Formats: sequence, C-alpha cells, structure tokens
Amino acid sequence: MSVIDEIGRSKHVSLVTFKRDGTGVATPVWHVTEGNELYVVSEAKAWKVKRVRNTGRAEVTVCDLRGRIAPGAASAKGTARLLDEAGTAAAREKLARKYVSSRVGNWFARLLHLRRPPLVAIAVTL
Repeated sequence: MSVIDEIGRSKHVSLVTFKRDGTGVATPVWHVTEGNELYVVSEAKAWKVKRVRNTGRAEVTVCDLRGRIAPGAASAKGTARLLDEAGTAAAREKLARKYVSSRVGNWFARLLHLRRPPLVAIAVTL
C-alpha cells in the first residue's frame, strides 16, 4: 500500500503549514484524497490559510482526532494551494461523502439558517 493510500484511508491527518520564518504549525484536520491530491476545507480567515498564501509548503501525517502522531505513521510532503469557489464546493461535497458528521452539520446549518463564516479549500499535491 502506498503512502497516499494510507493517508487517504485515515480519518484525520496532521496538516503542517509553515510560517515565513520556516516554523511549522500542525493542525489535525478532516481530509479526502483524490489521485495524488489531498483536500481540506477551512475557514477563510484561519491562520493555516494565511500560511498557505505566504508559502505553499505543507506536510501531511496520519494522526488521531487530537493530532497525536503514532510512531511510523504515514507522512508526505507537498505543495499547498487555495482553491476557488467551485473547487471549494467540490471539496466540501467530497468531505461530506466521507464524514457523516459533516453532512449532519451542513444539514443543521441549512435547516436553522445559520450564518457560517466563508470557507476555502486547500489542495495539497503530494
């Protein structure tokens, strides 16, 4: 099994994005893979989005819900970029297919007419 397959099968990954000074900041996230790309959705004002804008470097490692990485966990380096509205909508649909909690949250937000902050998708080419 390839590293990308192992990453794709996991429920969570630690997405490391880098500050301008080279310091990495890890965030556990939901993800979905397609080919050699990994997709993550985040609020547009999140710091990880700002770091992707500044430098496209990213690292992805399989982790648990709290971001703890097991010894020998699958890991890959890649280049991150932000997607446009159509790409973000497609990534959100893919995530909703993988995660039931995402579908439930989206359904409640629509049902209750909740205002949600703008979202943006991050694509990491591994």
